[in-house]
Amino acid sequence: MNRISRRKWIATGLSATAGIAGLGAAAKLAQKYGLIPPDHGGLYGPGETLTYAAMRVLTKHSMAREFSRDQISKRPFPNELAPFSEEFKRQQAAKFTEWRLAVDGMVTRPASFSVDQLKGYPAHSQITEIACEEGWSYIAEWNGVRLSHVLDMVGVLPQAKYVVYRSIETDWWDSLDMAEALHPQTFITYGMNGDELAVANGGPLRMRVPRQLGYKNVKFLTRLTVTDDLKKFGKGLGSASPEAGYAWYAGI
Repeated sequence: MNRISRRKWIATGLSATAGIAGLGAAAKLAQKYGLIPPDHGGLYGPGETLTYAAMRVLTKHSMAREFSRDQISKRPFPNELAPFSEEFKRQQAAKFTEWRLAVDGMVTRPASFSVDQLKGYPAHSQITEIACEEGWSYIAEWNGVRLSHVLDMVGVLPQAKYVVYRSIETDWWDSLDMAEALHPQTFITYGMNGDELAVANGGPLRMRVPRQLGYKNVKFLTRLTVTDDLKKFGKGLGSASPEAGYAWYAGI
């Protein structure tokens, strides 16, 4: 059975099982094929599992829609930010020359990258839409380095399952599975619309995950941690936790 037909068979099985025997049975089928999201427990767990499993089977290699340059929004929406920490203000005053992105965890070569170092790696751009769970959206050209390139630089161990990424702002973090982390449209972004990435839009560094909702696109990145278990990072699954009504997988 080839890879595509096998994917279709699994997805059909998940859908059929959900329809005939319920979400719980479909979740068990997803578990058999290693398609369980971290928030599979709780009242909505089986539904989250079915959503994640079906999306991973059918859309693992799909691309977010890219737009033409004349479709770029004239006024990108910068949502409201909390007051910045003193450390952020210090970094901003230094024009982010001291800013570092640390990469650690399940890697063979832990490292720390400056913004200029990241700009020295192969640059890529995409014109994609960022869609917020609050209802607003805009289209912009995003410039940056692929997350997959940075992960290649540090040598991810084969048993790794997730990449946790943190903001300089306290308690602001989220995570991706390795499939999303290695996707060619997942960027560490440092530019927007031909200019530096403005602070209002997450500069100097922002995670850009165009196949997922806005809350997965964490601003002011300072650390990536590669791991095989998210439980060690706290009760929730990130700044947008299930306790706050958010799903860990925010695919669109």
